[in-house]
Order: sequence, then C-alpha cells, then structure tokens
Amino acid sequence: MPYGSSWEEELNLLFEALPPRVAIAAQRVAGNRGGLLEIVLDLGREPEARFTDGEVILDHANVGHHDLEYVAQHVGNFGDDNRAGIERTLHRISAIRNRKGDIVGLTCRVGRAVTGTIDIIKDIVVGGQSILLLGPPGIGKTTMLRECARVLSEECGKRVVIVDTSNEIAGDGDIPHPGIGRSRRMQVRTPAQQHAVMIEAVENHMPQCIIIDEIGTELEAAAARTIAERGVQLVGTAHGSTLDNLLVNPTLNDLLGGIQTVTLSDEEARRRGTQKSVLERKSPPTFDVLVEIQERHRVAVHVPVAETVDEALRGRMKPPQLRLRGESGQIASRIDTSVEAQRPSPFETVPFPNARGGRRVRERRRRFDVDDHLPVQRRDWDASPASSRPRLPLSIFPYGVSRSYLEQSVRELKVPVRIQHHVDDADVVLTLKNYYRRRDSPVRAAESSGIPIHVLRSNTVAQIKGALSRVYGVEPEQGAEPRGLIVHNGGDPPPGQHPGGNAGEDPPPDQ
Repeated sequence: MPYGSSWEEELNLLFEALPPRVAIAAQRVAGNRGGLLEIVLDLGREPEARFTDGEVILDHANVGHHDLEYVAQHVGNFGDDNRAGIERTLHRISAIRNRKGDIVGLTCRVGRAVTGTIDIIKDIVVGGQSILLLGPPGIGKTTMLRECARVLSEECGKRVVIVDTSNEIAGDGDIPHPGIGRSRRMQVRTPAQQHAVMIEAVENHMPQCIIIDEIGTELEAAAARTIAERGVQLVGTAHGSTLDNLLVNPTLNDLLGGIQTVTLSDEEARRRGTQKSVLERKSPPTFDVLVEIQERHRVAVHVPVAETVDEALRGRMKPPQLRLRGESGQIASRIDTSVEAQRPSPFETVPFPNARGGRRVRERRRRFDVDDHLPVQRRDWDASPASSRPRLPLSIFPYGVSRSYLEQSVRELKVPVRIQHHVDDADVVLTLKNYYRRRDSPVRAAESSGIPIHVLRSNTVAQIKGALSRVYGVEPEQGAEPRGLIVHNGGDPPPGQHPGGNAGEDPPPDQ
C-alpha cells in the first residue's frame, strides 16, 4: 500500500499541475479504476491515462502548446536529463523536445512509496549483501530501491546515503520524501556527474549502505566497484532484464566481475574439452546477489553471482532461485527448473580438436547413467515403455532441420526441449537424409560421441512431431506423416530401411 496518509494529497498535487480539463477527467477516471501509472500529453494528440490494465483517452480535444506550457510552469525545472518533479512528491515529469528544444510531449509518471515491496527479498537486503536489481521499465525497480532505503535506515539503523540523479528516489525539492525513512539524499547536478557523487558519498559521509538508481556507464560501474571494495553495501539497478543482458554488455559486465580471454595450453584445453581461447571472469563481482524482477510478485535470484557467471562462461546457465509472493502475502521459493529458466548461456564453448566430445559430453553421459533418463548405449526407445522414456528437458541439435519448425513442434506437443547450437551439447541429433549420407562434421562428431541420430524423411512439422512423439512416448496427432528412423550410436540403418525425402535447407557450416 502507498506510504503514509498523504498519498491522496500527493496525487492531487499532480492533478493540479495538469491543464484543468485534463485534470478533471484524470481525477474521475483514477477514482473509478485505480492503479494509475502515468498521464501522457503529446502535441496534436488526445491526452491519455495509462493504467496497469490498459489505457484511457481523457479528452477528445488534442493537446496544444498552451497545455504543455501550463504543465511546465507548474512543475520544477527540467534538468539535463529532461526530467522534472513536484516538490515533496515522487512524481516524475519527463519531456520530449523537438530540434529547437521546445517541449512537444510530456510523460507524467505517478510516483508511489509502497511499503512491503521488498518482503520477497528482505532477508537478502537486511543480511548486508550488495544487490543489483534488473527489470524492464515500469516494473517497480525504483519503488523497491526506495523501500530498501527505508528498511535499512529505519529498521536496521544503518547509515544510508542515496545518490539521487533524477530526484526519482526521494522526490523533487531540497527536503526528501518521507518514503526513504532516515536515509540521506545526495542530489546530482547533471547525470554525467553521477559517478563523481558516488565516490564523494563514500569519502565524505561514511555510509554503511549506498543506494544507486540506473547504473548505465563505464564510469559508474567503476565507481560502484570502488565503493564495494571499501566494504560498503550497495543496492542499485541497471539496464537489462536478465543476467544475459549484462554478460554481453561490454559497458556493464564489470558489475559481474568483467570478462577476459585466456589462452590455455594444449594439455589444459584437452583436459577441459574446450578450445584453447576461453572466457574467464577477471575479478570478484561488484554485487553479491542479482535479482531479476520478472513480475511485481515474482523474482529470480542469482546467488552467489560469482558462481553463476563462471557457469555461464563455461557454456551453461545455473538455474536461479525463484521467489513468488502469494495473494495472502506468503513468500514461496524454489529452484527454477522450468524449461524457460534453463536457457542456454550466451557464451558457447567450442570443443578442442580431437577431444572426442570433451568434458561436457562426459558430464552428460555420467548424468544420464545415474538418472537413467536417456539411453547412453544401444537402448531401443521403441522397445521401452512410455513411462521410462525421457521427461526431463532433452537437448536437440537440428542439423539441416528448420529450427522454426522444431520450435513449433515443441510448442504444439508441449514437451521439454532445449535447442542447441553445437552437436557437443546435444542428447539427440535431428537431421535429413542428404546430410546424414554426406557424413559431415556434425554427423561424424555425433557418431564418435555415441549421440543417437534421428534421420527424418522430410523437413516438415509433421515429421519432427513424429520424431518427438517417438522419443517422449506421447501420442502423435492423427494424419501425421510416417516417422523417420533412429540410428543408434551413428550406426547404419537396418537392411531394407532407407530414409526418404528431400532436404529442406542448405547445410549449415561445419561445427
């Protein structure tokens, strides 16, 4: 719920800054629906109110220059980031300008201080670990950041300093909003100076915790590392929705420890089963915990970040801890084992030449030997009962088979499948007659590693669905095309059986 009893007063202050005809309509609609997010005023268009569940046109008369000037005169001054506010509130007014510098659009964002938003990660916040929050715009990162400041300063009694670049965390004006508790707020004159104010906060005010919103430049990432190395708890946000976004971002991956290329000796490359040039983490991550805000009541927690990054650089992603808040407020957590969570790493390892599949193949075989979910040697899937067939995510490498057709087949059959980009990562290879007979590099690699090869008659959705139905023991749809055949351990087809059909795609490059 919004912080304090003055929430209605703060909302009325926003309405008072709007043109009267827009304000009256906004008050009426907001009172009936609730959940107002922002009011949009664009020159020559109808004013619009945006809610959590849709948009509403406030007035059929288009917005004019006089409407935009009215708002600009009733709010604070716009800074270099084209943002302004209303004193002692958390509302944010953002401007869109033309080439002459004139305002042609305004986004009036409703700011709220909401208590209880960090209950889902409160144990991490009060535990003293540095936390990085990720999420798409409008999902509540700044609201959680503000509540972190209040909890740490009031409930934990820590010395908290907020580096408030756009006055979005603690509101406009010289007196900060009560929603930040006893935290102190340092304003930033221009966004380009945020990194300098971050360092100044540590050197001059002896904080135990620093709150930072929107770390977006290399200088700010370096300043965050400097703060962490001085033993100060950091709670901040960064651009991006998932851990993958930061890993492939050359500006911000330093927050996760940075990435460097290391050249291995031939012996070490063979031992690891990778190429000689590999990616490794440069240094300890700036943040101990990374929280992906997927929905307002659902987050994915990566902890420890160092271990998660190391796994990603080796070509696999460590499943995060999924936390959900129920309707009654109870918090549930579990390891996220869904197919979506087990996405491939953005970094793919390449096997060392003549490594015979490398370490990852050996790990896959060992895992399936223990769990007995997939065949390792010559188990005949047709002879095994459906109950013993695999129901864990199956890694499939499509060679010459349309990936879009494979994705469509997986969606329609609702079976757990991971589509791999390298044969070394696969549990099964799907290919066509021409590719199998040519004995290309991926086919030979699958044969030498003992990976079953499924030869399809044609590159069609029906053929692929038939193959998946055979593997998972599900009933294929009526009218499906005849299935292809499975070649175990890369062996030749049984006498008298030859896969038919034509290849549907040009062969990919050797992998």
